[in-house]
Amino acid sequence: MRLDKYLKVSRIIKRRTVANEACDAGKVEVNGKVARASYDVKVGDTIKITLGARENSYKVLAINEHALKEDAAKMYESL
Repeated sequence: MRLDKYLKVSRIIKRRTVANEACDAGKVEVNGKVARASYDVKVGDTIKITLGARENSYKVLAINEHALKEDAAKMYESL
């Protein structure tokens, strides 16, 4: 699954366009490297997002094409 879509489906970022813009601006890293929106997310990847002064890291636990609100939080673990 594409990185921008994963961020939207898991509800880490609310909109796919915002996720895409964050990737284009170099604010999203996967496994320590700046990643493009087209990066193919795999289970076990570590995603680090820097928005403003906040910096959050997540570990990918599952990849689902669609997720309900309750299931979205189970797709990642906050580090």
